[in-house]
Order: sequence, then C-alpha cells, then structure tokens
Amino acid sequence: MIYLGADHAGYKLKEKIKIYFDKHNVSYADLGAEEYDKDDDYPDYAKLVAKKVSESKDVRGILICGSGNGMAITANKVKKVRAAVAWNINTAKMSVKDDHANILVLGARELNSFKAKKIVKTWLSSEPSKAKRHVRRVRKIEG
Repeated sequence: MIYLGADHAGYKLKEKIKIYFDKHNVSYADLGAEEYDKDDDYPDYAKLVAKKVSESKDVRGILICGSGNGMAITANKVKKVRAAVAWNINTAKMSVKDDHANILVLGARELNSFKAKKIVKTWLSSEPSKAKRHVRRVRKIEG
C-alpha cells in the first residue's frame, strides 16, 4: 500500500501519479488534499501520511509539495519515518538502498510529471541494502 499526500502545490502532480498507479495496478490510498485549495497547509498532509507509514513496515508513502522540503521536514518528525526528497532517479534509488526511506517526497515545482513518474517507478522498485554499514546507519537514525 502506498499512502499519498499533497498540498495545493503538489495537488496536480498527485492526481497524475494516481492515474499512473491506476494504469499499473499499484495499490494506494489518497489522504488528501481531496481538492485544490490554495490556502491548505503541507504539515497536515505530511502528518497524515507519516502516521500511516509509521504504523506498518509493509507500507510506504509519497508526499508532494512545492519544493518537497516542508513535507520531508514534517514527516521526519514522526518516529519510524525516513522521508527523503528525490529530484532524480539516482537520489530516489539511493534513498531506499542506503537510507531505507519509507516515504518519497517530491517537489512539484521542480519536476514535470514525466520525470516524477520515473522517480516514483524507480523508488518503488528499489530495495533496501542489507549491507552491515547501511543497517547500522539506519539503526542510528531510529535511535
């Protein structure tokens, strides 16, 4: 299961990712925004998705705002969450492989939908490294 969340800046890109997921039979739940609202606040959606991801090892999340930073900062305050902003395929892959990221964060003002879909596809197909150094580092993050 993939939990999606976006504020007004990420709303359109989230809707395009949902179409991509429907086309490729990816299971997801949209936690908002349900409609475009220029006055909504990214922390509200980041907290919703981060809470859901923190409750199970078998789920992941994707958050989308203007730059990606606000969502990542907010989500990373939730225990068991490792949210990473990715701006290309390599950063998406490495966020999972090295850092075991369970939430992908995208900056809608920085990416077109084609590139964002490629990043999402790469992120979803990436596997966390079992190398001792990576496992050790992730344990240090978890405290």
